[in-house]
Amino acid sequence: MAKMNRRDFLKIGLLGLAGAAFVPFSNQGDEYLEKNLGRITTTSVSVYARPADTSRILFQRFRDELVHLYDEVISEDGPGYNPLWYRVWGGYIHSAHVQPVKVCFHPVLSIPEKGQLVEVTVPYSQSMFFNERQKTWRNVYRLYYGSNHWVIGVEEGPDGEAWYRIQDDLTKDEYHAPAKHLRPVMANELQPISADVPLEDKRLEVSIAQQQVTAYEKGQIIRQMKVSTGLIKSTPPGEIPTATPRGEFRITSKMPSKHMGGGTLTDDLEAYVLPGVPWVSFFELETGVAFHGTYWHQNYGITMSSGCVNMRNEDAKWLYLWSLPEVNDENWHHKGFGTKVVVY
Repeated sequence: MAKMNRRDFLKIGLLGLAGAAFVPFSNQGDEYLEKNLGRITTTSVSVYARPADTSRILFQRFRDELVHLYDEVISEDGPGYNPLWYRVWGGYIHSAHVQPVKVCFHPVLSIPEKGQLVEVTVPYSQSMFFNERQKTWRNVYRLYYGSNHWVIGVEEGPDGEAWYRIQDDLTKDEYHAPAKHLRPVMANELQPISADVPLEDKRLEVSIAQQQVTAYEKGQIIRQMKVSTGLIKSTPPGEIPTATPRGEFRITSKMPSKHMGGGTLTDDLEAYVLPGVPWVSFFELETGVAFHGTYWHQNYGITMSSGCVNMRNEDAKWLYLWSLPEVNDENWHHKGFGTKVVVY
């Protein structure tokens, strides 16, 4: 793919802004367009007559459909670990597999030589792979709201608009997504939290029984977060256990974005492929166990993962900035002897 000169870059940038109306989520421009939308994150979910899974099922909603979230309901019928339901058109959906999303478009920016961290700010953005030899485009990953990605350039996309070129940290593949769907994460968002507190005065405790992470400074609780740890089930010989390991650990590796699951460049929505998992703080490297944000469910309070500690994106970002080793916007991968983690 040919590189753009400055004139071409500016031309594409203007096209990107003018073309915002053609995004499938809305016909407006650079602003939040829907404040109460939810994306279905699994194959299908049921819409119930009441906020209870014992009530009558009315119909189904399917993966990546968008629904208007008219109201939040804390149901007396539970489930106890997560009683949050949404009132939607025609009935109620349990919150477990509904991701609250918004639509926000952004102007095109030039990309620094070292690259740029970006965040997806639409329900999903369909990325595409460019075959240099055949000069053809094909769909690959859907990049979901709240996921983070590493951009290394801006080029003309298949629609003639500005698309960012993304480099995958796992496979090193490069693919593209519309620039207006991706918000650059600025340096001032990556300032460490409580940077003056010494290493040994910070501690994280993970309660598997309570599905909760507690952060301590100098023995005082400063934040508690509802999470989902690893599924507790039997594991065939030779396979990595899905239960979150118990014991004492240290955060030793942190990345603002990590491709988890399989590495195949695919547009299969059912494949176990998770590019752009945000705000990742590894504390057990042998099997790759980490705290991280989650865009594929919000069923916190019950075990859900393959071993990691699933967190709300805002909690994972806070932990990423608060814990050691310290982070900044200059490096993609931060390593060091960091904050103590106790899992029990």
